[in-house]
Amino acid sequence: MQKIKSLMTRQGLRSPQESVNDLSPIESFRIPTKEELRELHEEPADPQAQQEIINSIEEIYFSNDSFDIVKYELERLPPVLSLQELEEYRDKLKQQQAAVSKKVADLILEKQPAYVEELERVTSLQSGLQLAAVICTNGRRHLNIAKEGFTQTSLGLLANQRKRQLLIGLLKSLRTIKTLQRTDVRLSEMLEEEDYPGAIQLCLECQKAASTFKHYSCISELNSKLQDTLEQIEEQLDVALSKICKNFDINHYTKVQQAYRLLGKTQTAMDQLHMHFTQAIHNTVFQVVLGYVELCAGNTDTKFQKLQYKDLCTHITSDSYIPCLADLCKALWEVMLSYYRTMQWHENHDQDEAAVGSSVSDGNNVIGSEENSFDRNYVKKKLEHGLSRIWQDVQLKVKTYLLGTDLSNFKYDDFIFVLDVISRLMQVGEEFCGSKSEVLQESIRKQSVNYFKTYHRTRLEELRMFLENETWELCPVKSSFSILQLHEFKFMEQSRSPSVSPSKQPASAVSSSVTLFEQFCHGGNPFEIQADSKEDETEDVLASNGYESDEQEKSAYQEYDSDSDVPEELKRDYVDEQTGDAPIKSVSRETLRSRKRSDYNLNKVNAPILTNTTLNVIRLVGKYMQMMNILKPIAFDVIHFMSQLFDYYLYAVYTFFGRNDMFESTGLGLSSSRLRTTLNRIQESLIDLEVSADPSGTLTAAEERKEKVPSPHLSHLVVLTSGNSLYGLAERVVATESLVFLAEQFEFLQPHLDAVMPAAKKPFLQQFYSQTVSTASELRKPVYWIVAAKAIDYEQMLLLMANVKWDVKEIMSQHNVYVDALLKEFEEFNRRLNDVSKRVRIPLPVSNILWEHCIRLANRTLVEGYANVKKCSNEGRALMQLDFQQFLMKLEKLTDIRPIPDKEFVETYIKAYYLTENDMESWIKEHREYSTKQLTNLVNICLGTYINKKARQKLLATIDDIDRPKR
Repeated sequence: MQKIKSLMTRQGLRSPQESVNDLSPIESFRIPTKEELRELHEEPADPQAQQEIINSIEEIYFSNDSFDIVKYELERLPPVLSLQELEEYRDKLKQQQAAVSKKVADLILEKQPAYVEELERVTSLQSGLQLAAVICTNGRRHLNIAKEGFTQTSLGLLANQRKRQLLIGLLKSLRTIKTLQRTDVRLSEMLEEEDYPGAIQLCLECQKAASTFKHYSCISELNSKLQDTLEQIEEQLDVALSKICKNFDINHYTKVQQAYRLLGKTQTAMDQLHMHFTQAIHNTVFQVVLGYVELCAGNTDTKFQKLQYKDLCTHITSDSYIPCLADLCKALWEVMLSYYRTMQWHENHDQDEAAVGSSVSDGNNVIGSEENSFDRNYVKKKLEHGLSRIWQDVQLKVKTYLLGTDLSNFKYDDFIFVLDVISRLMQVGEEFCGSKSEVLQESIRKQSVNYFKTYHRTRLEELRMFLENETWELCPVKSSFSILQLHEFKFMEQSRSPSVSPSKQPASAVSSSVTLFEQFCHGGNPFEIQADSKEDETEDVLASNGYESDEQEKSAYQEYDSDSDVPEELKRDYVDEQTGDAPIKSVSRETLRSRKRSDYNLNKVNAPILTNTTLNVIRLVGKYMQMMNILKPIAFDVIHFMSQLFDYYLYAVYTFFGRNDMFESTGLGLSSSRLRTTLNRIQESLIDLEVSADPSGTLTAAEERKEKVPSPHLSHLVVLTSGNSLYGLAERVVATESLVFLAEQFEFLQPHLDAVMPAAKKPFLQQFYSQTVSTASELRKPVYWIVAAKAIDYEQMLLLMANVKWDVKEIMSQHNVYVDALLKEFEEFNRRLNDVSKRVRIPLPVSNILWEHCIRLANRTLVEGYANVKKCSNEGRALMQLDFQQFLMKLEKLTDIRPIPDKEFVETYIKAYYLTENDMESWIKEHREYSTKQLTNLVNICLGTYINKKARQKLLATIDDIDRPKR
């Protein structure tokens, strides 16, 4: 191929492409020279031989254009060169070259017409291209002229305008991006200002704007930053929500709710709020108790902070218990008040939204209003359900605090204050969620029962000590004295009297329709009032210990009534009548009636008769009722202990002044069966009759003995054996009448006790009043019977009657001496009774009982004297009647008692002397009130001379049959 090319080069021939490139419009084809043509014709003309020569050419010559022929041939030369061989070989190569050249020339000549034709076409094309080039050149020249004249300027303006618009948009975007980047500063300012809705609104708008420019690479980082900021706002919003739990602020809470609404997390906010309230309760009580524990410990040791709340409560000292409890309740009140105000806010907000929703009825707002309604219902139910949960947490925390300390050794005032605080807290709970506070009631009931047992045991021992040291002197009080004047009963006076002015009533009693939450909604604390008014009279808290003297109290209602209240003439008339030498008959009925009205008292007009011990018992009852009024679940225990105070006082009075086996055996029924049953019950249930504990006794017996009190002993200063003092009549009157007064106070308190007593235990209260309180007045009979039995010498009367001759033969007109002696005894008794009344007012029932006892004993002495008669005539029987009528006539001037007691007892016995044998038997069977001796005397003395022995034996047998059941 290379050879052909070289040949063509040598011959002046080129490739068509090269020829076209080199052609010019005036150039013509070159014609081969004659020499070249001749050389070609000298070659063999035989095509076959020529073809054989071409075929003999080695294949390597046809391999590629880069084949180096010279190098190849030179390398083929033999080591020993031969000229001949070289010439032969050269000729061969020349033949081959000539064959190839000829072949090529033949081919060229064969294609020359087509070549020429194609060359002409190329020449024509070249001419057309040259013409097109000229046209293009002219067009470009004209376009350049147009460009320079108009188009370049206009299109430049348009391009600049478009670029300006793009740059304006870019500047606006850049400014927005710059504002977005500076938003965090404004958000921080808004969060500091607590403008949470504004901050969230701004953050959400920034996020929306950031999504618009998300195609900028810087915005992706800003979007992430805004999301972090929004999460930070939610965290701060949660912190702001937690602040609501301790100090509710309506503006603050409104902002927080608006912020949560913007976030679409209203329900989540409510869930978080309840969690914060629960946490606030725990943190509040822990911090309050921890503060007092560390304060009392006096060091900065942090070990207390690691303790559980339950263990921390056990480290509270007795001195710090009450202030810590008060602060605890104050703090819990603040939490509950915040919850109450939160509910109030939602109620008002819901009403406002409902009003707005009803006025806007567009279809576009239907879906939104339904969602808001769903959220409102959820919040409402959540808040209502949370009430009981919050109160339950409060109860459990206070219960743990209450039970963490043993209150049994607290002072009464302190314990009452604790009860009052807990009572106020339970009132808060009832107003808060309608709860009965079972948890608090049970815990305070345990503490109260435990405390009250210890307290009551101590009070019983003190009562025994008071009774054993009591001299039964009159405690002077005003005639207008009422237990409601005592501080211990102030709570009753306020609750019973509707006329008490609101300013004097406790804060909780100003209006029953106003709840504590309404009253202290905008300031103040119910537990602050309770703590600050501890010394206030109108509060339920005691001002002083009931067993300590209180001079101020004495000056208020324990004064002696002045004698100046009684007219002088009344004093003089009374003295003249009772102490002068005028005969008894000069005393008129009017004077006796005035004496009756005066109740043997000169200047103590109807003043209550009571002792210091009585007053102390009444104070104790008031304290017990205070505790019961505050804590009604232990009402039964309190009333039971109150009954023991009365029982012990009654038993002491009976033991000191009414127990006398000799007089009780007379069978006169001085002690009623009800009184004897009551005394036996008291002795068995309350009185410890054993002097020393039995070491071999069972544990149960020891526990039972702990509940009992030793029997009291009368003070040696009280003398009951002196006749001048009518055997301690003044002391007996003070004792029995103070008991009666105490019973009257219990009767006065019965409605209040009945109101707080559990229905299942009311039979106990009814039984206590019917079988114990009502028997107080019955104790008068055995107590005053002893005085009546000793005040008059009945034995002397029997001796005087024994000296009288009853078998006289003529009717006597003069009564016997023993009648005058007996009446003189009664006059002396009356005088001594008046002397005693100068010391102590003797009430009319007491004087009547004394006179009744004395007269009854005198009449029975007369019957006994008549039964001792050995001989008696009809005239003697008439003398008996004369003596008795004289006795009655004189006696009626001394006393107003009508009818005369046992008058029929004497008259019936005297008249029995006139009965016949047949009437006597039925009379004996009907009158079993007479003794066997008295009946036997009737048979032997009166009928002995008129009936035979057999008839007398029959009557005596009848008497014996009547007497047998008595033995």
